[in-house]
Amino acid sequence: MAPSKVLAGARVVLPTGIVDGGSVVVEGTRIAAPSPKDSGTPRSAGARAPDAETFDVRGHWLVPGFVDLHNHGGGGASFSGTAEAALTAVRTHRLHGTTTLVASTVTDDMDVLARQAGLLSELAEQGDIAGVHFEGPFISPCRKGAHSEELLRDPDPAEVRKLIDAARGQARMVTLAAELPGGTDSVRLLADHGVIAAIGHTDATYEQTAAAIEAGATVATHLFNAMPQLAHRAPGPIAALLEDERVTVELIDDGTHLHPAALQLAFHHAGAGRVALITDAMDAAGTGDGRYMLGPLEVEVTDGVARLVEGGSIAGSTLTLDRAFRRAVTVDRLPVRDVVTAISANPAKLLGVYDRVGSLEPGKDADLVLLDADFALKGVMRRGEWVVAPQLD
Repeated sequence: MAPSKVLAGARVVLPTGIVDGGSVVVEGTRIAAPSPKDSGTPRSAGARAPDAETFDVRGHWLVPGFVDLHNHGGGGASFSGTAEAALTAVRTHRLHGTTTLVASTVTDDMDVLARQAGLLSELAEQGDIAGVHFEGPFISPCRKGAHSEELLRDPDPAEVRKLIDAARGQARMVTLAAELPGGTDSVRLLADHGVIAAIGHTDATYEQTAAAIEAGATVATHLFNAMPQLAHRAPGPIAALLEDERVTVELIDDGTHLHPAALQLAFHHAGAGRVALITDAMDAAGTGDGRYMLGPLEVEVTDGVARLVEGGSIAGSTLTLDRAFRRAVTVDRLPVRDVVTAISANPAKLLGVYDRVGSLEPGKDADLVLLDADFALKGVMRRGEWVVAPQLD
């Protein structure tokens, strides 16, 4: 067995609080069990094995690996293509701290989506991704964003079931517009099959959204974006999604999708325990400006902002979660513990994998991110192996 790894002297963010000058011991693929001296925190440096490989990470932060619920691609590749392309996207985001990732599709023909679900389910079975998220085709034409209108359809429960079955037990989430015919019945179907029903790309009223939540919807797909905005006589889906304790709200913190005040509003009203920071990334994440494809639609990326060539709608993002983390702390001035909760713990809980990932606790996978004092990424570990070796001054 490879020697233990000890990361010593960091500010370690645990579910119970921040430990200054703390240490984490990694044995094999997991965080080591605690020693009697530290009463439940990862084993102290003083308890390390004599042959351990020690990394002096004083002045740095150690946080859990990031968990992205909503990601369409990166590194010039997408999850709507080949297995090789999907793995390129996965590797790109791992370099930016995302150690657990759900692959999101975009609206396409149902047979194409079913084939893609089969391909992605194999990657999920291998442990490369954490499952499949279908964003479309069951969304509102008037809130379609970067989806092909001619391929949209109502959420007929039989067709929703077709996609679930095609994913062979690896479907994790379906985004739909609950106000469409079949919407509420499809939410019930998803809930009955243990798949997250997410409300998004919707023109629903407050009342229709509340009914969908009552039927089992538990996620707001990129809250504020692609839905009616708050109005004092017609509060729409935003109010219903924010106020219900059963709902986790996705937020894209890239400085383009949300005004900082909107992000603060969501954190204030929902609380950190009900926020999931996501990327909604497309091919250009981790690469640069230029022209890309998002499903069947052409996208122009200029200064890091992705927009459809035809129509100019925002088309996903070029965000990576290390940038989202840094912005949330340094620009939005959110507490580090709240950001860790929103970027790691909450999405892991939603996916049902919090027993393995999402926090730095003994027995969990050794998935962690090393950040410097300014919250720039300096190292990434996944299952005990360095994806990005520590960059220490």
